[in-house]
Amino acid sequence: MRVALDTNVLIAAFIARGVCTEVFERVVNEHELLLSPFILEEFERVMTRKFGLNRDRVARAIELLRRKGLFIEPIPLDSPVCRDPDDDQVLALVREGGVQVLVTGDDDLQILGVFDGVPIISPRQFLTHPAS
Repeated sequence: MRVALDTNVLIAAFIARGVCTEVFERVVNEHELLLSPFILEEFERVMTRKFGLNRDRVARAIELLRRKGLFIEPIPLDSPVCRDPDDDQVLALVREGGVQVLVTGDDDLQILGVFDGVPIISPRQFLTHPAS
């Protein structure tokens, strides 16, 4: 199954051992992780600027993501779906990459429930998702 993990899920997976780490491990071991340049750039920016992590540590995390993920350069959406343009970039990945489930902790995305027939679920919901 093709799975997209929003940046917030990836950050949580690398920052602290917990549900998001379990989701990340399950996705890379049992599914196909889809990523975009936007997600990696946001991941790097938040990890270094907000959390102040060492650039070498962040670079190693990004290298792991590059090895484990399939990268798609999505075409931007024709019109905004979310109030945050960053969320629309994630939805563009869903559309372009043939994603089958989007896992996010972002309330603005979760409130949609579904985008182009793709379920938008929380990390905890993913762990009990029938196809996970």
